[in-house]
Amino acid sequence: MIQPTIRSICFALLILLCGCDGEIKDKVTIDFWAFGREGEAVQELVRDFEAEHPHIRVRVQQIPWSAAHEKLLTAYAGDAMPDLFQLGNTWLPEFVALGAVAEFGPWVRDDPDIDDDTFFAGVAATNVIDGVVYGLPWYVDTRLVFYRSDMLEKAGFKTFPGTWSAWREVMERVKESVGPDKYAIFLPVEDWTIPTILAMQQGASLLADEDRYGAFDDPRFREAFDFYLGLFRDGLAPSSGGSQVANLYQEFSNGYFAMFVSGPWNIGELKHRLPGKEHLWATAPMPAPDGAAAKGGGVDGATPGVSLAGGASLAIHDGSEHKDEAWLLIRYLSGTEQQERFHHLTGNLPARKDSWIASGLDKEPRTRAFWRQLQQMAPTPPIPEWERIARTIGRYTEATVRNTMTVDEALASLDEDVDRMLEKRRWLLARDQ
Repeated sequence: MIQPTIRSICFALLILLCGCDGEIKDKVTIDFWAFGREGEAVQELVRDFEAEHPHIRVRVQQIPWSAAHEKLLTAYAGDAMPDLFQLGNTWLPEFVALGAVAEFGPWVRDDPDIDDDTFFAGVAATNVIDGVVYGLPWYVDTRLVFYRSDMLEKAGFKTFPGTWSAWREVMERVKESVGPDKYAIFLPVEDWTIPTILAMQQGASLLADEDRYGAFDDPRFREAFDFYLGLFRDGLAPSSGGSQVANLYQEFSNGYFAMFVSGPWNIGELKHRLPGKEHLWATAPMPAPDGAAAKGGGVDGATPGVSLAGGASLAIHDGSEHKDEAWLLIRYLSGTEQQERFHHLTGNLPARKDSWIASGLDKEPRTRAFWRQLQQMAPTPPIPEWERIARTIGRYTEATVRNTMTVDEALASLDEDVDRMLEKRRWLLARDQ
């Protein structure tokens, strides 16, 4: 047997090393930032994507939700943006204004698997600014009512109401049933989402004149705001807010309140935190204002009232050198099968309608209410200043609930503050005309 020489062994190793180096150089590496639990769960899907696309390597960085917004802004300022990143839907306008997000138009137009009916219309709209598509929905959420079905039945109701007047009647009867130390509904006093939802159901625009000014003194917003405040004023909701609710789930289990408004993440939380009591709680779409004039609502609640279009989308950095590869990953994660898998990994609701139907989520008792609600969603105004405006709505809501301001004072001050926030926007729009 001929023994290999040291020279031949070294030559073989050199060829092997050169081949490996060539293979590594042929790979395209894309950086992907994802937030919270999603950043952990998506890595399982990424491994399968890499197996299907051996020329692409994906580096996933998991970032806490609490730090995500600031980290993205810091990365943009430092010219260190990832190729692909997750964005909360209300953040998209800000990053589009910065020029940090690539347009999706050519990819979406040429994709036979994406059309106007692929995603829920309300959440798809959050990815479009001035007619241009900048993101693709990854998962959706919205707000609806979680309620104790046994407490409603004890008060004489076997089904959840569909209109504001019927909802108010149910809450009054529940309050009579539970007594002075318990409540019909829990509402955080500093919350901006529910007053906004109720106003949007009335057709309130929130902002006026191409989103240049606040429109919170609009009679439609005022009517919704008064309905909301009346729940505190009449003792149907605790005006102390979260100060008496250290543990939402425990107090819901104890019957301290019969209902609260929240999103799909609480399906999993309630199943986990209230073992053995799954038969005592249910979900229902948001009631609609009485009459056919409600935006998105039907006569006598035939369809749900509008709720917020929430969730997260996937976007590509406009300065990325690997946009096509990033798009391949977005399309993979947005496919029907991967949307189903992501739901099972995280509990997040799929953005694609066909994923709901394929997995039966549209018929499962607790997610069926979300299926109905997702047909009736509306986005908040698509402007970078919305996050600040939302917090300001919450601040004046709390002041009014706590009786430190009247409704007139709160709405007038809210408009004044929002007008100041939008001063730069007015200047930019005037300059561009």
